[in-house]
Amino acid sequence: MTQASATTHRGWRTALPVFAMLLACVIGLYFDTAHAIVTIWIRSDTFTHGFLVPPIVLWLVWRKRQTLARIVPRPSLLACPLIAGAAFAWLLGDLAAVNALRQLAFVSLIILLVPAVLGWTVARALAFPLAFLFFAVPFGEFAMPQLMEWTADFTVLALRMTGIPVFREGLQFVIPSGNWSVVEACSGVRYLIASLTVGTLFAYLNYQSTSRRVLFIALSLLVPVVANWMRAYLIVLLGHLSGNKLATGVDHLIYGWVFFGVVIMLMFMLGARWSEPTPEPASPASSSDGDSRSVSLAFTCATAFSFAVLLAMPMIVRDAIHGSNHALATPQLTAPGSLGSGWSSTALQPTNWQPAFQNPSVQVQAAYANGEQVVGLYLGYYNRQGDDSKLVSSENVLVKSKDPQWTQVSRGNHTLELDGKPLLFRTAELSGSPLAGQAKENRLVVWQVYWVNGMLTASDVAAKAYAAGYSLIGRGDDSAVILVYALKGEAGQGESAIEDFVRTNLPEIRKLLETANP
Repeated sequence: MTQASATTHRGWRTALPVFAMLLACVIGLYFDTAHAIVTIWIRSDTFTHGFLVPPIVLWLVWRKRQTLARIVPRPSLLACPLIAGAAFAWLLGDLAAVNALRQLAFVSLIILLVPAVLGWTVARALAFPLAFLFFAVPFGEFAMPQLMEWTADFTVLALRMTGIPVFREGLQFVIPSGNWSVVEACSGVRYLIASLTVGTLFAYLNYQSTSRRVLFIALSLLVPVVANWMRAYLIVLLGHLSGNKLATGVDHLIYGWVFFGVVIMLMFMLGARWSEPTPEPASPASSSDGDSRSVSLAFTCATAFSFAVLLAMPMIVRDAIHGSNHALATPQLTAPGSLGSGWSSTALQPTNWQPAFQNPSVQVQAAYANGEQVVGLYLGYYNRQGDDSKLVSSENVLVKSKDPQWTQVSRGNHTLELDGKPLLFRTAELSGSPLAGQAKENRLVVWQVYWVNGMLTASDVAAKAYAAGYSLIGRGDDSAVILVYALKGEAGQGESAIEDFVRTNLPEIRKLLETANP
């Protein structure tokens, strides 16, 4: 054994136990986040591939063993700012109850342990395996609404080009043989995530040039989207031609996965035609890579201790903030009997619709009338937010996907000038089946805005950011959703009633929320 190889061997014998201890520290401190990731792998078919990511990463690292054998691991204090940043990102994600941010920060901390303990030369050698670890994060469902919209656009266009008449409203459409709708399972997000994961790995293993890798990864994004469009169109066409005997129920899912599998296989077969040979690995005898000087055990341990302190800081801050929040009283919220400009409470609700906001600390729903104008008001108040009770969540929707009566047919935005400042509202139109004694369906117009410690916003991201920021400065995460709704009527009657109500009563509603938890 040469002196250089002996130095390298001693360096790895010192660094690897320290790396293992810090890795155990990260998993132990952030166990709830790690557990949440695994739970989603188990629960969701979209992210089942997450179980394969860690073994694949270990295999990719093993393939680099000859390269790593030439490098003397050296701890780097330059990783401290990056670790601190990732830890702070996790804290913000925890305070705002944003699972994706917490999970991305958790994986980032694991990745950053490599340059922190083993050095930047090792990190560069393992750049792709480390980056591939991000595919373990169950992330990407935010794209589902847009993918559903694109799928509906293509399906309706293709049906019309085929000569089948279509009436579309939102994500629902009617053809002569029956009614169809684009639901979450039709979005194609699971195909997209699976294709991107496998396609990225394929590009890394089969190509050497960056341009070919980028091109194939882009192809792995485009192909599943277009394939899902074709899948949705063919399913509707098969159902139409067979009198709805085929391509429904279980057949729907089977045809989906079979079609996707064939398309992806063809994509890989085509990509393999332009594969580039893997270069021969360099001899492990050379010690030219990196600094060959050994690192003392004392320096390594001191550096590791610094990283351990950084890793523990978010927990200390989080516990301090949560401890103060737990001392807060349960908010008190009551719908006022009357409001400004002639608006008074009425027992007659515009409809029987109720929003699906999960586990608010307190909620009220009331109706107000002003002459012939009738609007509904819903307030859902949240404080001491957590995973089971938070203002912004994919579970908080106007209409659940399998609601037996109500369907959301459109969404948009409306800007209203209030006190000389523009305020953006989310808008939606809901369609409800006729109630007993009614001859036609209900049409409901809904305006939505968030209130976060006095701030108003229609943005999910801004609402999360405000809640996290206020929690950091000790003001708590008190937040609420404000929904104002009315029957659509004719000639914009519903929108007009809502606008009149908001203009005259929003200040009083804000005051009501501000005094709910003094």
